[in-house]
Amino acid sequence: MFDNLTDRLGDIFDKLKKRGALNEKDVDEALLEVHTALLEADVALSVVKDFIKSVREKAIGQDVIRSITPGQMVVKVVHDQLIETLGTEGNEINLVGVSPVSILMVGLQGSGKTTTSAKLGLRLTKRDDKKVLMASLDIHRPAAQQQLATLGEQTNVQVLQSVFGEQPIAIAKRAMEMGRKEGFDVVILDTAGRLHIDQALMAEVAQVRNIAKPVETLLVTDAMTGQDAVNVAREFKEKVGITGIALTRVDGDARGGAALSMRAITGAPIKLMGVGEKMEELELFQAERIAGSILGMGDIVGLVEKAGEAVDQEEAEKMAKKMLKGQFTLDDMAQQLGQIKKMGNLEGLLGMMPGAQNIKKQMAGANIDEKLIGRQEAIIRSMTKKERHNPKLLNGSRRRRIAEGSGTTVPDVNRVLKQFKQMGQMMKKAGKMGKKGMMRGGGMMPGMMPQSPPGGGFR
Repeated sequence: MFDNLTDRLGDIFDKLKKRGALNEKDVDEALLEVHTALLEADVALSVVKDFIKSVREKAIGQDVIRSITPGQMVVKVVHDQLIETLGTEGNEINLVGVSPVSILMVGLQGSGKTTTSAKLGLRLTKRDDKKVLMASLDIHRPAAQQQLATLGEQTNVQVLQSVFGEQPIAIAKRAMEMGRKEGFDVVILDTAGRLHIDQALMAEVAQVRNIAKPVETLLVTDAMTGQDAVNVAREFKEKVGITGIALTRVDGDARGGAALSMRAITGAPIKLMGVGEKMEELELFQAERIAGSILGMGDIVGLVEKAGEAVDQEEAEKMAKKMLKGQFTLDDMAQQLGQIKKMGNLEGLLGMMPGAQNIKKQMAGANIDEKLIGRQEAIIRSMTKKERHNPKLLNGSRRRRIAEGSGTTVPDVNRVLKQFKQMGQMMKKAGKMGKKGMMRGGGMMPGMMPQSPPGGGFR
């Protein structure tokens, strides 16, 4: 999300920072470009006008213009205004109330309500240790109830059994009753959608809301639908009363303007982001981190959190001890590659690093294959146990066998072995430096990102 906007703003601010001293004209010229960039990113015109007005008032102040680094100060003003526009209020899911509390999921058909409901159920179960019941109220879309049941099996979250012919209001009543009788903490109600907003949809959602009395009414909307998503959010806010927004397909929209617009226009906070297809890929929306990402500052906090989730701490301690002793095998390298793979795709990880856009451009130029890590793992797994613990055994014939077994080539095998050697050298240096020589949380070392062969990925 926001890739296009990040590129444009990066170019604008690079020019601004190179100028040294600034005057009002310099700031106005830069803000005119920012204005255009925001519109191209699909931010609503009214939001753009308010944003530029607020930034200008702060940016032409004497503290900024006469500061030692005026260009940097303007960037900070924009950063702070982005946070204010995206929302500074808390974004935690409200679970305060007499059990079971209900969460109402609303939105148009195709927005990702059912998948987001299941993701939220998994998140509340795993992270908040809540007993969750999910119920599908969608009797209009074929197989909608079966879809939620299937996702419930995948996530191990209980789903209310469907009854043929039962209407949404009755389903909601039965779900809340089961929640009370069987000691559930949370009941997630996945309502029906339509291809477009109509009176029948709003009336049905309002009736369910009155019965369930939800602590949260979350509008699920596709980030890729741009200004249409903003209009939908406005309608639901006015007619149903949403308490928050869940953005889906955040990883697929390069513009991202809908996120900037929705909070400003509806006043409802963006609470959740679907950042991938996996059930675990649902994150809390945090304005500071998103603002930093838009301005190319990265999201190191998010990167550390992902690493923490992917790394088993007990295994990490064992790995750290081995590293400190200078012991590192190809089995250990395969384990580290597996940890990176658990954290998500390479582009997503690199997008969380400072200066991410430049890194992405380099990746694009190198034609790095997203399946690179899996192929490197396959090469290592195609070796015998003795070979993995003693790479000196790997002569020409053994390397040919490994290449055939992993579906790669001998040069590909050679590259993995070269990377392993480089990593081993780094481990020895880290060992001499002690624990400070390696990153906390699992021995993830700098340089662990797989290296692409010259001219592109594996053949």
